[in-house]
Amino acid sequence: MTPAKRYDWLIPTVYAVLTIAALWWSFSDMELTLDRLIKGGAQLSGILRQMSQADWSILPKMGQGLKESVQIAALGTVLAAILAIPFGALAARNLSGVPFVPALGKFLLNFIRAFPELILAIAFIKALGPGAFAGVLAVGIHSIGMMGKLYAERIETVDKGAIEALTATGASPAEVFRHAIVPEVLPDFLSFALYRFDLNVRAATVLGLVGAGGIGTLLDLQRKGGKWETIGVILLGIIVTIGLIDHFSAQLRAKLA
Repeated sequence: MTPAKRYDWLIPTVYAVLTIAALWWSFSDMELTLDRLIKGGAQLSGILRQMSQADWSILPKMGQGLKESVQIAALGTVLAAILAIPFGALAARNLSGVPFVPALGKFLLNFIRAFPELILAIAFIKALGPGAFAGVLAVGIHSIGMMGKLYAERIETVDKGAIEALTATGASPAEVFRHAIVPEVLPDFLSFALYRFDLNVRAATVLGLVGAGGIGTLLDLQRKGGKWETIGVILLGIIVTIGLIDHFSAQLRAKLA
């Protein structure tokens, strides 16, 4: 046995020890006990049993809540899809000869992405009051960060020849962007927007839990009342709605590819 093979076990053992140590550290402050797990499991079983006794009388209110959540996601996505374009152009390295400009653009996009939708929703609710408009702003502002990043990365793959040709003719940066970049990247931009819409529908269903409208508001009311029979119906409605939107969105993205 060569010296190298003799110690083949060392690296996997080190990885295993580090993994176990990381898991132990992660669980150390969670106060998990066997008694707590047994009691929690019994309570969860009871909740699931109540949810299975579906109360379908909630359907009309559920339909209205789901419609509002989809509207929040759609408006937020459109807002982000438009506003992310200048941010993406700013962050693209091939559109500026000044090195700090793309760096500034990427910093702004990272800064925007750092705030989760829930935090933004709480801030907008504080400023504007509860309701769907706060949800639209929260979804839209957060989405600018991710969509702008995707836009910038796509712009950076544009054929340099077309950009250089237009620049050589004396075209302005706006004209270069319009004629050399937009025709090539537009299908991908639309695909990014559709994908983001999928994610925003999921986010919009949660924002209502803090008062930002949509199905989450109804879900929170039922939770506070302990009405698990209606909560089960609402969760089923959310699953079906998200599944249908994901299906049709995937088909549209495939046509744009």
